[in-house]
Amino acid sequence: MATHLPKEKKPAEGRKHQNMQNDTKAPQGQWGRAWEVDWFSLASILFLLMFAPLIVYYFIMSCAQYQCSLTDPLLDLLTGNKHLSDIWNSTPPLTYRAAVIYALWVTFQVVLYLFIPDFCHKFLPGYVGGVQEGAVTPAGVVNKYEINGLQAWIITHVLWFANASCFHFFSPTIIFDNWIPLLWCANILGYAVSTFAMIKGYFFPTNAKDCKFTGNFFYDYMMGIEFNPRIGKWFDFKLFFNGRPGIVAWTLINLSFAAKQQELYGQVTNSMILVNVLQGIYVLDFFWNEAWYLKTIDICHDHFGWYLGWGDCVWLPYLYTLQGLYLVYHPVQLCTAHAVGILMFGLLGYYIFRTTNHQKDLFRRTSGNCRIWGKKPEYIECSYTSVDGTKYYSKLMTSGFWGWARHFNYTGDLMGSLAYCLACGFEHLLPYFYIVYMTILLTHRCLRDEHRCSSKYGKDWKRYTAAVPYRLLPGIF
Repeated sequence: MATHLPKEKKPAEGRKHQNMQNDTKAPQGQWGRAWEVDWFSLASILFLLMFAPLIVYYFIMSCAQYQCSLTDPLLDLLTGNKHLSDIWNSTPPLTYRAAVIYALWVTFQVVLYLFIPDFCHKFLPGYVGGVQEGAVTPAGVVNKYEINGLQAWIITHVLWFANASCFHFFSPTIIFDNWIPLLWCANILGYAVSTFAMIKGYFFPTNAKDCKFTGNFFYDYMMGIEFNPRIGKWFDFKLFFNGRPGIVAWTLINLSFAAKQQELYGQVTNSMILVNVLQGIYVLDFFWNEAWYLKTIDICHDHFGWYLGWGDCVWLPYLYTLQGLYLVYHPVQLCTAHAVGILMFGLLGYYIFRTTNHQKDLFRRTSGNCRIWGKKPEYIECSYTSVDGTKYYSKLMTSGFWGWARHFNYTGDLMGSLAYCLACGFEHLLPYFYIVYMTILLTHRCLRDEHRCSSKYGKDWKRYTAAVPYRLLPGIF
């Protein structure tokens, strides 16, 4: 499912281009999602369409009704102690209050996204905001984006804390108190935007040359038809739904869980503080580097369908916050050494993640005329062709952390993910879902990313993988 932050920038740096002869047709399948659907892909997609919503419901229900036990609901059903109808009847339904909260939330984020141009870049040194260009699309289009996610995050959280400390219009526990009714709202939006995106791709696409049709309804619905669906000049579906409202909400959700812990037990445990701090750093990093995000796999290669639309509305905010939810039901007070160890491990993972990406950013901005670890960087020169026949030249870096492994930023990402889980202790499996899922997601992302790069760069990619043979763990994988 869509991911919040583990985004892989393509190793295409110092890009130059030239037009090919008019009678030379560029192959259209060089990057972007697949043109043809094999049986395994179709089976995987049907499985996710049918069961991903149930998986989310099962995790949230197990906390609400079974104190976060993943096995007790199944045991109750298998032994006949309960029926599915009993569990469903004990689940809070969609409420008018939740619908109003959710509608106001999404509307507020749309307003912040569309109508308040970024001002943070004017006074924050090093921050890149305002109007920025994205990567070239397969059809040769370069879209412009209004980068203002950090500003939206700051405004939202300033208002949240102002309400909690001064105005008291609503309780800080409002998200937790309406968690399951809000789940139904998130599902409605996720399916609505995914369905709209598919209809739009057929009848009024933003750029018809960047659409892909496989002829398989389920594959097209899940993986998307349009590359960059937009409404008007600035409302970009991928940028908005990947970054807002789900990731802005991530830290608010954790704050609401912390507030509920305070309300129930009279204190906020150090494990809850760890989860809030480590995940908060990650979210802030995302928005600080939102312009960098325009060069990631989600924007550069994924089409917009159910995978991103529903995933960003439901999967991300509900399953990426399981640690905080678990700690409401099972507060954990860690010993000082354990807490410090987890904090250091999480910060080390973040350092690797950020430094690895910084090395590539520096390499890209200078077209290789820089120093990585005190040396001039090494690289492989390569080329690729867009649908419109334009040939581009790139450089694939093979030094620094990128000489250790082809996706070493993912290694740092996984370390951070494990730190969140370790903060919850070892009594239950539920909070460890995140590291299991992220390991599967990032390994799969490595493989499909490299499949695209192999198609895109051809023999140049083989030279690159020979120079950097490992994907995640040097000497192992």
